[in-house]
Amino acid sequence: MPEYELIRSNRRTLALEVRDGTVRVRAPRRVSRAEIDAFVQSHASWIERSLARQQARRNAHPEPDETQRAEYIRCAKAILPERVAYYANVMGLRPAGVTITSARTRFGSCSSKGRLCFSWRLMQYPPEAVDYVVVHELAHLAYRNHSPAFYALIERYLPDYKARRKLLREYGSYHAAGNRARHDAR
Repeated sequence: MPEYELIRSNRRTLALEVRDGTVRVRAPRRVSRAEIDAFVQSHASWIERSLARQQARRNAHPEPDETQRAEYIRCAKAILPERVAYYANVMGLRPAGVTITSARTRFGSCSSKGRLCFSWRLMQYPPEAVDYVVVHELAHLAYRNHSPAFYALIERYLPDYKARRKLLREYGSYHAAGNRARHDAR
């Protein structure tokens, strides 16, 4: 059985999460250790696949050294606000601002106040994938969910958005799949 970190809380369901090579189980306080072990064991093959995918991703995208990191940040600060301005104008949307972050688990996010955040790590991906993330986050200004209308808005401006999203998955993973492997039991 895979080793795991156990986090107990007032939740109602068991959940598995594989992030940064660590397996975490989130469990209700009332669930016995035997039930938790059985849950983990029943998902052992999924855990192994998730760990292997994450290791492959780390091998494909090793952590950049300080010089590379500085260059990615410089590029992000130059390119991302420009791409946001272009697509915001085309889409008729107005973000409150753009912030560049060091996020590891998601390439972009949209705050409730309309501020867009992008990880400088996005600069390691092809321009088509970068534009997809920009349009995806801008679409959250109109739709705060991932509804069919949300994806219809993306498709209106990027008819090939599925191919662009696939680029992100081929090079790594994006939050359309949740930026981490995860399995919930309901």
